[in-house]
Amino acid sequence: MAKTTSSKSATFKLFAPKAKRVSLAGSFNNWDTKAHAAKKDLKGNWAAKISLKPGRYEYKFFVDGTWINDPSCNGGCITNSFGTQNCIVEIK
Repeated sequence: MAKTTSSKSATFKLFAPKAKRVSLAGSFNNWDTKAHAAKKDLKGNWAAKISLKPGRYEYKFFVDGTWINDPSCNGGCITNSFGTQNCIVEIK
């Protein structure tokens, strides 16, 4: 019987208490800065929860119009075509 690859929930977090708007963009949503808006808690922590199939993805946060790398990225970074870095996340 073939094994189906099901999506897994992944939560991306960023501490940015002064930010007005934070979203998550990456290779999983064609870098659409409006697709995954993050929600802010009372302490200034932003979180975006999305469902991803197993694989390797590049991503960044989009904070008040500026691209920000995830300071808690565990998967490392890779240079993009703009000469900056994208974070890597591996979903197993």
